[in-house]
Amino acid sequence: MAVVGGGVIGLAVAWRAAAQGWTVTLHDPAVASGASWVAGGMLAPLSEGWPGEEAVFDFGAASLARWPGFAADLRTATGVDVFTADATLTVALDAADAADLRTVADFAATASTLWTAGDNFTEPESMRLLNRAEVRAAEPGLARTIRAGLLSPREPAVDNRLLVGALRQAAEQAGVRFVAAAVDDLASLESDRIVLAAGAASARLWPGLPVRPVKGEILRLRQRPGALPPPRHVVRARVHGRSVYLVPRADGMVVGATQYEAGFDTEVTVAGVRDLIADAEAVFPALGEYEFAEVSAAGRPVTPDNLPLLGPLDDRVLAATGNGRNGILGVPLSVDAVLSALAGSTLDDAKAADPHRFPGVAAALPGETFTPAAPGGQ
Repeated sequence: MAVVGGGVIGLAVAWRAAAQGWTVTLHDPAVASGASWVAGGMLAPLSEGWPGEEAVFDFGAASLARWPGFAADLRTATGVDVFTADATLTVALDAADAADLRTVADFAATASTLWTAGDNFTEPESMRLLNRAEVRAAEPGLARTIRAGLLSPREPAVDNRLLVGALRQAAEQAGVRFVAAAVDDLASLESDRIVLAAGAASARLWPGLPVRPVKGEILRLRQRPGALPPPRHVVRARVHGRSVYLVPRADGMVVGATQYEAGFDTEVTVAGVRDLIADAEAVFPALGEYEFAEVSAAGRPVTPDNLPLLGPLDDRVLAATGNGRNGILGVPLSVDAVLSALAGSTLDDAKAADPHRFPGVAAALPGETFTPAAPGGQ
């Protein structure tokens, strides 16, 4: 089996497939780079929920429920704990934002039927609206101008760079072979199964695939001696109509993210950096005392309906792309969906991600159907 693309999805698929007995070769000239390297690592489908986006909400919630087991398996394989925060706090700076928090809380409590009785990892009733004083008690370093908050104690975050490093280690240990070269034509690959996980570049290898790059810039800030520590929670907000998030890391925080329709341009802009700093400082005033460690940009693979593309494209090729800004969140469910497709079945939780929901996606070759292959295939 060949996996084309060495981002977080490609690495995770390669690891899990090899662990099931597949002979896996992963093709990528720069493994663990691109959008997987430039990410916040938030696992927050509940806090992002909004009426009218039920399918996206359900997919994210189902993947969030799989994260504890996925992370535990990765920790067993590598010894790496990828979690960096265990809760998300969304804050409101004005009355309109506070009203939106109530909408999100109500929607999350009623939108999905996916809550598991076992671990309650995604239990929406655990979300709680906070007043001004309660926000300050939860995060004393936040601005006094914040009016309200929505605390979601079941929405953690992971360190994306620890994650891709651990996935590569796990894949290597499972016997995955890495080829540091780009694939220009899927037909040139000799493997009997191909998983197309090349992110926003996937449409170049499968014309008509409805995935495009959406540019996002993020900052990495390092705590200096004497500066306030970063927030304990993931902190999300809207400032001047722009979304901003602060995600803690061991040595500071990640601040993101801008969002532009800019094709494959990944150059960082002055305006993007300016807006991120200004908006983050409005939420966390002590940010100005931090060291400016890094700024980077990448193109997140986005589809028209913000759901990924997971499943057979023809008798040989499967799609595993299009997770967009929720690429890290979607890893466990995306992997499970691909492995189910390789076995000839469809995972119920991932039915909405069928690539053929878009009429422009080519169907299977005439006279052929997608057939499963036994683990151990090429």
